[in-house]
Amino acid sequence: MSRLKEEIQKLQNAARKKIPADIQVIMQKATQQLENDKISKNALQKGSTAKSFNLPNAVNELVNLDTLLVENDYIVLNFYRGLWCPYCNLELKALEGISEELKKLNATIVAISPQTPDASLTTKEKNELSFEVLSDEKNIAAKEYGLVYSLAEELKPVYEKFGIDIPLANDDNSYELPMPAIYLINKNKEILYSFVDENHQNRCEPQIILDIIQKNLRR
Repeated sequence: MSRLKEEIQKLQNAARKKIPADIQVIMQKATQQLENDKISKNALQKGSTAKSFNLPNAVNELVNLDTLLVENDYIVLNFYRGLWCPYCNLELKALEGISEELKKLNATIVAISPQTPDASLTTKEKNELSFEVLSDEKNIAAKEYGLVYSLAEELKPVYEKFGIDIPLANDDNSYELPMPAIYLINKNKEILYSFVDENHQNRCEPQIILDIIQKNLRR
């Protein structure tokens, strides 16, 4: 079992012990509904052309995909829900764990969420991230990638009980969020690999990204 899978399993086990059973049922039903609706079918997939973006980073400087691809052979694009999501934080830390290896392959990571730049800065600092963390106000870029969904009504009071204030984090009352996703993009803006899952507890294994880049370099 990979390190990320182990960390996710630990988090799941802790949540099962901590979260009341009735709330767990509500959360599971909401996830199951997203899976039944197969909302990931609308997301960009492997072989598609990546959509450009021009978004502010944690210090409010604009970052552009096309410029990044001038400087790098590969971009690992990570869409995450926010600092309040523990599974997102685990994934971000796991991506940081391969950041040095990616640099040697002339690749870099870019993380995107609908949070404000201030919240993105907190995410970057809390998780000690060396890569860019961008703010996608109102999920404009995430919509281009076909990732956006609305949080289920029954989850709103649950999140409030957990102290999660999505409207505050995003400066937006829509409760729209991106499905967690990973895209590996080459210099031609071709998506070489995509990972999109309706279940926010399922995450991409970082080693997969390294393996795909290595395979492409050998061609």
